[in-house]
Order: sequence, then C-alpha cells, then structure tokens
Amino acid sequence: MVSLLLDDRPAARLLAAPVPARRTRLLALPEVRWAALSAVAFLLAFPLDLAGAPGWTWGPLYVLCYVAGGWEPGWAGLLALRERSLDVDLLMVVAAVGAAAIGQFLDGGLLIVIFAVSGALEALATRRTADSVRGLLDLAPATAVRLGDADEEVVGLEELRVGDLVLVRPGERLPADGTVVDGAGEVDQATITGEPLPVAKEPGDEVFAGTLNGTGALRVRVDKDASESVIARIVEMVEEASETKAPTQLFIEKVEQRYSVGVVVATLALFAVPLLLGADFTSTLLRAMTFMIVASPCAVVLATMPPLLSAIANAGRHGVLVKSAVVMERLGGVTRVALDKTGTLTEGAPRVAEVRVVGEGAAKGLGSAEVLALAAAAEHPSEHPLARAVVALAKERGLRLVAAEDFSSVPGRGGRAVVAGRVVQVGSPAALLGAGAAGGGAEVVVEEIEGLGRTAVVVLVDGDPVGVLGVEDRVRAGAGEAVAALGRLTGSAPVLLTGDNERAAAKLAGGVGITEVRAGLLPQDKVAAVREWEAAGEKVLVVGDGVNDAPALAAAHSGIAMGRAGSDLALETADAVVVRDELATVPAVVALSRRARRLVVQNLVVASVCIGALVVWDLAGHLPLPLGVAGHEGSTVLVGLNGLRLLRESAWRKAVRDA
Repeated sequence: MVSLLLDDRPAARLLAAPVPARRTRLLALPEVRWAALSAVAFLLAFPLDLAGAPGWTWGPLYVLCYVAGGWEPGWAGLLALRERSLDVDLLMVVAAVGAAAIGQFLDGGLLIVIFAVSGALEALATRRTADSVRGLLDLAPATAVRLGDADEEVVGLEELRVGDLVLVRPGERLPADGTVVDGAGEVDQATITGEPLPVAKEPGDEVFAGTLNGTGALRVRVDKDASESVIARIVEMVEEASETKAPTQLFIEKVEQRYSVGVVVATLALFAVPLLLGADFTSTLLRAMTFMIVASPCAVVLATMPPLLSAIANAGRHGVLVKSAVVMERLGGVTRVALDKTGTLTEGAPRVAEVRVVGEGAAKGLGSAEVLALAAAAEHPSEHPLARAVVALAKERGLRLVAAEDFSSVPGRGGRAVVAGRVVQVGSPAALLGAGAAGGGAEVVVEEIEGLGRTAVVVLVDGDPVGVLGVEDRVRAGAGEAVAALGRLTGSAPVLLTGDNERAAAKLAGGVGITEVRAGLLPQDKVAAVREWEAAGEKVLVVGDGVNDAPALAAAHSGIAMGRAGSDLALETADAVVVRDELATVPAVVALSRRARRLVVQNLVVASVCIGALVVWDLAGHLPLPLGVAGHEGSTVLVGLNGLRLLRESAWRKAVRDA
C-alpha cells in the first residue's frame, strides 16, 4: 500500500482515500486452494482415526488429503524425472506414499499437509513480491481528459498518444509522463520520487504518471506512451529480473541434482542394510523415510532468490531498475567506482554562470544586461543546449527580448540573427575570434573563463566582440555525498573518467571530493581504464549516461546508467538504470545488494544447520516422522520469509543510512 502525504488543504482532503493495491487474494492461487482442501480433509480424518472409527469413515478423507496436497508436486516431479532431473518435491510425495503403504496414514497425511501448506506460503510470498511492484500500475487512473480543438474528451489510457494534451484537475492523478504546458500546481510525487512534500509545477516542468495533483489545474503534454512511463518500466524490468537466476542460485541448483541423488542412495542404504541385518521392517522404513525428508535441500534451494528478488522490487519502487538477480548479487561485490562527468555528476544541462562585457561593448554603451538580451534574442530560435541556457538566464532576469530576423546557424560556429537592426553573432571563440575580428581583449577574457573550467561563448555585434558568456554544467544535488558514500562502501575513492578537458574535469572533481581524474578520454580509453583495474583484481562499477559510456558500461563488472537523459545505447548496455537521475540512489542500491547477499548467507547457514541437526538426530537417535516434517518444512518457510524482509520500506531506509 502506498502512503500519501496529506495536509489540511481542501484539495488534499479530497485525496484521503487510500490508493488501492493490486493484492492477490489467498484463494486466487491454485496452490492455496489445493493446500486448503488437503488440510480440511486431514483435519476431518485425524479425529476419526484417533477415535478408532471404521476405516471407511476416515480412509476416503486421507485419500483426498494425499491427492489434493500431493498431485501437483508429484506430477511436477515426474515430469522432471523424464528430463533426468530429480526434484526434491518428488521425494516428499514418495515418502508420504511410503508411510501410507505401511499403515502410517496419519504421519503421511501430516507430511503432505505441511508440505502443501509450505508450498502455498512460498507461492503466496512470491506473488506478493510481484504484487508490491505491479500494484504501482493501479496508481495511474483508468481514464484521462484529453483536450481537443474545441472540447474535452474522456478517453482510456490506452487511447493516449505522445503529443496529446490532457487536463488534470485538482485532486486527480496524472495519467501519463509528460511536461506541463499551462497552469501551475503542487504535485505529490512521493509514490515515484519519494519526496516528502508536494512539488510546485509550472510550464516546462516534468511530471509522472500516477502522481497526485493537489492544487491548480494543469494542462500536460504527453511525452511517453503508457508502456514507457516510469511506473511501467519499473514493472517490466522487475518482472524480467525475476526470471533470471543469480550465480549462487545456479550453483545451488547444479549441486541440488547430485545431492538429491545422494539422498536417494543413502535412503535406500538406510533401508536395505538394517533389513539384511535383521531389523524390523516398519521401523526401518520409517527411519529411512524420515532421513529422506529431513535431508532434502528444500530450504537451501529457497535460500537465494527471495532476498535478491525482494531487493530488486524495493529498488524498483525507488527508481532504480535492476535488470536481473545476477546484477543485484554482483552490485554488492564492487570494490571500485568510476563515474562519468557530464550527465552523471552534472545535470547535463548547461547554464550561464557569468556575463562579461569586453572591447567594443563598453564603447557602444552596452552593459551586461544589454549584452545578454541581444545574445538571447539572437539565440531564441535555436534549439542548441547552449542557446537554451542563454535564453533561460535572460528570462530569469526578466529581460525583454526583441524578435530576431534572418536567423541562421552553422554547426560548430554558432548562430546569427538581426536584432533591432544589428547583426548579432553568438558562438565559439575559435569560430568568431579566429575569423579575423578585432579581439578587443576578448581573448584574455576567454582564457580566464576557460581557466575556471567553463565554456566561453563570444557575442559579436556588427562584427565587433562586445561580450563573453561563461557557461557551465551544474553539479547534481547531492553529488558530493554520493561520491563519499561510494568511497565508504567500496573502501576506495571513486575515479572520474571523462572526455572533457583537464581543467573542467579537475574543477568539478575538486567540488565533489574526487581526487583521481582521467580526462580527455575517448570511449576506448575508458574501457582500457576499466580493464586495467579489473586485471588488478578490482570489481569495477561504472556509472554513466552517454553513448561514449556504453563500452565501459559493458566492460565493467557492473554498470549503472542515468536514465532520464541517458542514451538508448547506454540504457540497453547498463545492468541497472537510475530512472530519476538521483545519484544518491547509486550507493543506496549497492548497500541494499550487500544486505541481500548477507541474507543469502544467513539463509544458507540456517538451512544447513537445520538439515544437519535433523539428519544427525535421525541417524544417532530416534526422530519421529511428524517432528522431522515440521523441522524440515519450518526451516524452508523461515528462509523464505527472511528473504522477503527486504520488501519493506524500512529496508530501503536502512540501505540509505548504511550508504
């Protein structure tokens, strides 16, 4: 169940109803229905048997108990046997049938019931794991108000297309991922981003499907198909991950076959050898069957996947899509982290940090505001990221922009336009100052700005340099804390791998606490660095976002891509994706992986100790069959539930603290 942050505002009170969770009903699972029927039949037969009633009164009930609880695992075991694979479920059914064959109907029935109930609990726990993620889909409304040319139309979500305009009134949930084009309001994004307070949204801001519009009507342009929304991607990738198996699980399954064959051979020996020595048939068979039950590796087989799948589901709810159980297990083993610069440690969105008037600018009577206004007017028609940064600052300062005429742009040189009768050019120093224009001191200013690790943009008016803009990429919020946390987790300081120049890289690295910088790298250079570390025994985690990061992401022990602005190639290559580009989630998911690995070890220890103790008891003393069944199945359920602890919200909070 997803909780919402509510306050006393009228719009918030409208939203007080809890969000429905897609939760599987008990009797919706066939395993639960068959287990329930088996248990009811046993509970009816048990008192009749103990009371000495005629066999025709309780015999059919025991048969129903055996069939209802044992047909499914028995059939699955026979199918596995056809493929020359020995299933531990088949061992349980054979033991129960063997008990009935010598008249121990009560003991065999108890084994079948406990085994069936244990299987039902495992199936329910697995389904609830999936429910906890798929339930996110219920956050999105079933319909949306689509705005047409002249009217409103209520349509189903499947009818929405990218580019459609939808109306979201106060108290309604957003139907799709998109961008606000009109209106303002406060949106509760706790279900997606985990932010505790509603976030103000204005035109140009990004919004997510399933979040809650508290105040103000919003007109939103749909940017993604419903199947590509943040919620849908979380569900899809977690479901894909649940189909994979971690190396530990694969190893256990490989050993399980040989172990199961060994259990069968040992059981036959425990039965045949005492009989040859003159032992009693019934007691010998009971001991052999008890041994087969308690020695079966059910708990060991279940030790690995529940913790890893629970960790995957929890990370997915917090915006980190881990693609497989293999990845979740490997993330906890990283010993060194390599970070990209642009789009990873920085936002990947440039901003103008300073405006300097140079040369003819002062002579023409221009101040920094006038230079910025002319540059923004000339760049307004452009879609270049640097142009958008110039325009954004001008709007932020409230400058009036004159309409530009005769706009043109040349890749690598910049833009040109006529603004209020003046020819304004905005572009790179190499293109504009190197074209023979009088410098007027512009070259010195350019050098100073670039010395600060910023990108210099020159502004010419009628061919004369009048100003230089210093553009920089803003460091992500919390980047320094994330770098420090990764250093603590791995025991080695993270490294910056970037294709940017040395000065810009060093300036950013110093600001976030990175001491080792490798700058000016081509994609193959990043791969070479990763292989160098791994050849030295390191397990490297690479975090990046661009096409140039994809080879390193593929070469590394583990790779994480920043999802919002990441290239398709990087997202496909990476082992995990940070959907909301929150760098702080990277150390958190590493810490969560380490906790999952610890739970796997705990489960293996618990399972091994229980199996060992019960086997020794049966061989050295007399272990009653019902007690052996209870101990064996109890340990199986225990390790399953222990792994599911990572589904809780507190598990993520603890991972954040551990990081």
